[in-house]
Amino acid sequence: MQWRDVVQKILISVTWSTLGLICLSEVTWAAASAASVQGASEQLNTFVAKISAATGQFSQYTVGPQGQTKPKQTGEFSFQRPGRFKWDVLKPYQQMVVSDGKTLFQFDPDLNQVTTRPVSLAIGSSPAAILFGSGDIQHVFEIETLPDRDGLVWLRAKPKSTEAGFVHADLGFVNGLPTRIILLDAFGQTTHVDLFDLKSNPALPPETFQFTAPVGADVVRAQ
Repeated sequence: MQWRDVVQKILISVTWSTLGLICLSEVTWAAASAASVQGASEQLNTFVAKISAATGQFSQYTVGPQGQTKPKQTGEFSFQRPGRFKWDVLKPYQQMVVSDGKTLFQFDPDLNQVTTRPVSLAIGSSPAAILFGSGDIQHVFEIETLPDRDGLVWLRAKPKSTEAGFVHADLGFVNGLPTRIILLDAFGQTTHVDLFDLKSNPALPPETFQFTAPVGADVVRAQ
């Protein structure tokens, strides 16, 4: 599986690469204080209920089943529930995944190619359903609480569908916000994603999640 396919599963392409402690902003003292005594499941529920939009930066890397590490990618992301998000890889090369809530667009500038697919098929029971979707998470995932580590509280989400494309996703929370994701896919690869400089509930203009294929780009409609 190519890393860009893993991004689609995360989207934390949800998606949301391990950098250490995360810088969080625009979280009120009262919310942070309440979340600090919550377990991971409660923090997940708080995040889904209270954070309708966010922007931030990410870093991610993938470790193969034999321990080989692929180059790190960094970039910016934004999302707005339900189902609107942009995952913009900036380094070491450009790659963009954008969803307007109905259609997911994956743009590869090097190939000048755009791949589209329905959001309902792209997200489904992927980690993106946790981070960017809405509704009853327990309906599509089995949620298991993990021991605290690295200053974060952790949970493991296992998809109930056998066609999800990944084994489980571990999510680390602090102050009611997800800051780290570790995804084990069906090929034995582990993708580490960190979210940082996260701003919660910003005002995002509608064009944030609009995408128009560049002139001359090859458009592929996936099913």
